[in-house]
Amino acid sequence: MSTAEQTAGGEAEPWGEVTPDAARRLLVAAVEAFAERGYHATTTRDIAGRAGMSPAALYIHYKTKEELLHRISRIGHDKALDILRTAAGGEGSAAERLAGAVSSFVRWHAGRRTTARVVQYELDALGPDARAEILALRRQVDAEVRGIIEDGVAAGEFDVTDVKGTTLAVLSLCIDVARWFNIEGPRTPDEVGALYADLVLRMVGAKHPGAARG
Repeated sequence: MSTAEQTAGGEAEPWGEVTPDAARRLLVAAVEAFAERGYHATTTRDIAGRAGMSPAALYIHYKTKEELLHRISRIGHDKALDILRTAAGGEGSAAERLAGAVSSFVRWHAGRRTTARVVQYELDALGPDARAEILALRRQVDAEVRGIIEDGVAAGEFDVTDVKGTTLAVLSLCIDVARWFNIEGPRTPDEVGALYADLVLRMVGAKHPGAARG
Protein backbone atom coordinates (compact mmCIF):
# COMPACT_ATOMS: atom_id res chain seq x y z
CA MET A 1 0.00 0.00 0.00
CA SER A 2 1.50 3.36 -0.98
CA THR A 3 1.67 6.39 1.28
CA ALA A 4 -1.02 8.06 -0.79
CA GLU A 5 -3.41 5.20 -0.10
CA GLN A 6 -2.89 4.86 3.64
CA THR A 7 -5.71 6.10 5.82
CA ALA A 8 -6.45 6.05 9.52
CA GLY A 9 -8.88 7.64 11.89
CA GLY A 10 -11.20 8.73 9.10
CA GLU A 11 -8.46 10.62 7.27
CA ALA A 12 -9.84 10.11 3.78
CA GLU A 13 -7.35 12.24 1.84
CA PRO A 14 -3.82 12.19 3.25
CA TRP A 15 -1.75 15.25 2.26
CA GLY A 16 -4.87 17.03 1.01
CA GLU A 17 -3.49 20.26 2.47
CA VAL A 18 -0.53 20.16 0.06
CA THR A 19 -1.16 21.98 -3.21
CA PRO A 20 -0.78 22.04 -6.15
CA ASP A 21 -0.93 18.42 -7.26
CA ALA A 22 2.72 18.39 -8.38
CA ALA A 23 3.86 19.49 -4.91
CA ARG A 24 1.76 16.73 -3.34
CA ARG A 25 3.19 14.10 -5.69
CA LEU A 26 6.72 15.15 -4.80
CA LEU A 27 5.94 15.07 -1.09
CA VAL A 28 4.41 11.58 -1.32
CA ALA A 29 7.44 10.40 -3.30
CA ALA A 30 9.76 11.88 -0.68
CA VAL A 31 7.94 10.09 2.14
CA GLU A 32 8.28 6.76 0.35
CA ALA A 33 11.95 7.35 -0.49
CA PHE A 34 12.90 8.55 2.99
CA ALA A 35 11.11 5.60 4.61
CA GLU A 36 12.75 3.10 2.28
CA ARG A 37 16.28 4.48 2.00
CA GLY A 38 16.64 7.01 4.79
CA TYR A 39 16.90 10.77 4.39
CA HIS A 40 20.64 10.97 3.83
CA ALA A 41 20.73 8.17 1.24
CA THR A 42 17.89 9.70 -0.78
CA THR A 43 18.69 12.18 -3.55
CA THR A 44 16.45 14.79 -5.12
CA ARG A 45 16.73 12.77 -8.33
CA ASP A 46 15.31 9.73 -6.50
CA ILE A 47 12.35 11.79 -5.30
CA ALA A 48 11.64 13.38 -8.67
CA GLY A 49 11.89 10.01 -10.42
CA ARG A 50 9.35 8.42 -8.08
CA ALA A 51 7.00 11.34 -8.76
CA GLY A 52 7.44 10.94 -12.53
CA MET A 53 9.01 14.38 -12.81
CA SER A 54 12.36 15.85 -13.75
CA PRO A 55 14.84 16.84 -11.00
CA ALA A 56 14.51 20.46 -12.08
CA ALA A 57 10.75 20.34 -11.47
CA LEU A 58 11.30 19.59 -7.79
CA TYR A 59 12.94 22.96 -7.19
CA ILE A 60 9.87 24.78 -8.46
CA HIS A 61 8.04 23.61 -5.33
CA TYR A 62 10.78 22.91 -2.76
CA LYS A 63 14.07 24.75 -2.48
CA THR A 64 15.89 21.84 -0.86
CA LYS A 65 15.48 18.23 0.18
CA GLU A 66 15.42 19.42 3.79
CA GLU A 67 12.44 21.67 3.03
CA LEU A 68 10.56 18.58 1.91
CA LEU A 69 11.41 16.75 5.12
CA HIS A 70 10.43 19.78 7.18
CA ARG A 71 7.04 19.99 5.46
CA ILE A 72 6.41 16.27 5.98
CA SER A 73 7.44 16.49 9.63
CA ARG A 74 5.38 19.60 10.30
CA ILE A 75 2.20 18.16 8.79
CA GLY A 76 2.70 14.84 10.57
CA HIS A 77 3.30 16.41 13.97
CA ASP A 78 0.34 18.77 13.54
CA LYS A 79 -1.85 15.74 12.82
CA ALA A 80 -0.52 13.82 15.82
CA LEU A 81 -1.08 16.82 18.08
CA ASP A 82 -4.62 17.28 16.76
CA ILE A 83 -5.43 13.62 17.46
CA LEU A 84 -4.26 13.89 21.06
CA ARG A 85 -5.83 17.29 21.72
CA THR A 86 -9.18 16.03 20.49
CA ALA A 87 -9.01 13.05 22.84
CA ALA A 88 -7.70 15.07 25.79
CA GLY A 89 -10.45 17.66 25.42
CA GLY A 90 -13.24 15.14 25.06
CA GLU A 91 -15.88 14.16 27.57
CA GLY A 92 -15.55 11.30 29.99
CA SER A 93 -13.20 10.15 32.71
CA ALA A 94 -9.44 10.37 32.51
CA ALA A 95 -9.36 6.64 31.76
CA GLU A 96 -11.79 7.05 28.86
CA ARG A 97 -9.84 9.99 27.47
CA LEU A 98 -6.50 8.22 27.80
CA ALA A 99 -7.90 5.13 26.08
CA GLY A 100 -9.25 7.30 23.28
CA ALA A 101 -5.96 9.15 22.91
CA VAL A 102 -3.89 5.98 22.78
CA SER A 103 -6.18 4.09 20.40
CA SER A 104 -6.36 7.05 17.99
CA PHE A 105 -2.61 7.72 18.18
CA VAL A 106 -1.80 4.07 17.56
CA ARG A 107 -4.27 3.81 14.66
CA TRP A 108 -2.53 6.75 12.99
CA HIS A 109 0.92 5.22 13.45
CA ALA A 110 -0.31 1.90 12.06
CA GLY A 111 -2.47 3.18 9.22
CA ARG A 112 0.06 5.84 8.18
CA ARG A 113 3.10 3.80 9.14
CA THR A 114 5.30 4.91 6.22
CA THR A 115 4.67 8.56 6.96
CA ALA A 116 5.00 8.00 10.71
CA ARG A 117 8.42 6.39 10.35
CA VAL A 118 9.69 9.47 8.55
CA VAL A 119 7.95 11.91 10.90
CA GLN A 120 9.17 10.21 14.06
CA TYR A 121 12.62 8.94 13.13
CA GLU A 122 14.20 11.43 10.70
CA LEU A 123 14.08 14.41 13.07
CA ASP A 124 17.87 14.65 13.42
CA ALA A 125 18.25 15.30 9.69
CA LEU A 126 16.57 18.71 10.05
CA GLY A 127 18.59 21.90 10.45
CA PRO A 128 18.64 23.74 13.79
CA ASP A 129 15.69 26.07 13.15
CA ALA A 130 13.39 23.45 11.66
CA ARG A 131 14.37 20.94 14.33
CA ALA A 132 13.60 23.44 17.10
CA GLU A 133 10.14 24.01 15.60
CA ILE A 134 9.36 20.30 15.51
CA LEU A 135 10.72 19.74 19.02
CA ALA A 136 8.31 22.41 20.27
CA LEU A 137 5.44 20.44 18.73
CA ARG A 138 6.72 17.25 20.33
CA ARG A 139 6.68 18.96 23.72
CA GLN A 140 3.03 19.84 23.11
CA VAL A 141 2.28 16.22 22.22
CA ASP A 142 3.93 15.17 25.47
CA ALA A 143 1.93 17.76 27.42
CA GLU A 144 -1.41 16.46 26.13
CA VAL A 145 -0.76 12.91 27.30
CA ARG A 146 0.84 14.05 30.53
CA GLY A 147 -2.20 16.21 31.26
CA ILE A 148 -4.59 13.28 30.96
CA ILE A 149 -2.44 11.16 33.25
CA GLU A 150 -2.21 14.00 35.79
CA ASP A 151 -6.00 14.33 35.69
CA GLY A 152 -6.35 10.63 36.36
CA VAL A 153 -3.94 10.73 39.30
CA ALA A 154 -5.71 13.76 40.78
CA ALA A 155 -9.11 12.05 40.45
CA GLY A 156 -7.84 8.85 42.04
CA GLU A 157 -8.36 6.89 38.80
CA PHE A 158 -4.67 6.16 38.16
CA ASP A 159 -1.87 4.90 40.38
CA VAL A 160 1.22 6.57 38.91
CA THR A 161 4.24 7.69 40.92
CA ASP A 162 6.30 9.05 37.99
CA VAL A 163 4.00 10.93 35.61
CA LYS A 164 6.81 12.24 33.40
CA GLY A 165 8.40 8.81 32.96
CA THR A 166 5.06 7.14 32.39
CA THR A 167 4.14 9.69 29.74
CA LEU A 168 7.40 8.94 27.92
CA ALA A 169 6.70 5.21 28.12
CA VAL A 170 3.16 5.62 26.75
CA LEU A 171 4.28 7.75 23.81
CA SER A 172 7.21 5.46 23.02
CA LEU A 173 4.91 2.44 23.01
CA CYS A 174 2.51 4.12 20.58
CA ILE A 175 5.14 5.57 18.25
CA ASP A 176 7.03 2.28 17.89
CA VAL A 177 3.99 0.76 16.15
CA ALA A 178 5.19 2.51 12.98
CA ARG A 179 8.34 0.37 13.03
CA TRP A 180 6.69 -3.05 13.02
CA PHE A 181 3.08 -2.77 11.85
CA ASN A 182 2.37 -4.81 8.72
CA ILE A 183 -0.88 -4.35 6.81
CA GLU A 184 -0.67 -8.04 5.87
CA GLY A 185 -0.36 -9.06 9.52
CA PRO A 186 -3.03 -10.58 11.77
CA ARG A 187 -4.27 -7.31 13.33
CA THR A 188 -5.90 -4.22 11.84
CA PRO A 189 -4.96 -0.68 12.98
CA ASP A 190 -8.21 -0.58 14.98
CA GLU A 191 -7.38 -3.84 16.73
CA VAL A 192 -3.86 -2.70 17.60
CA GLY A 193 -5.26 0.58 18.86
CA ALA A 194 -7.71 -1.23 21.15
CA LEU A 195 -4.98 -3.56 22.43
CA TYR A 196 -2.61 -0.71 23.23
CA ALA A 197 -5.35 1.32 24.93
CA ASP A 198 -5.94 -1.63 27.26
CA LEU A 199 -2.20 -2.07 27.89
CA VAL A 200 -1.73 1.61 28.72
CA LEU A 201 -4.68 1.65 31.11
CA ARG A 202 -3.13 -1.28 32.93
CA MET A 203 0.21 0.54 32.93
CA VAL A 204 -1.28 3.53 34.76
CA GLY A 205 -3.21 1.33 37.18
CA ALA A 206 -6.66 2.30 35.94
CA LYS A 207 -9.37 0.92 38.20
CA HIS A 208 -11.50 -0.62 35.44
CA PRO A 209 -9.42 -0.74 32.22
CA GLY A 210 -11.82 -2.95 30.30
CA ALA A 211 -14.78 -0.64 30.88
CA ALA A 212 -12.82 2.44 29.80
CA ARG A 213 -11.57 0.69 26.70
CA GLY A 214 -15.08 -0.31 25.73
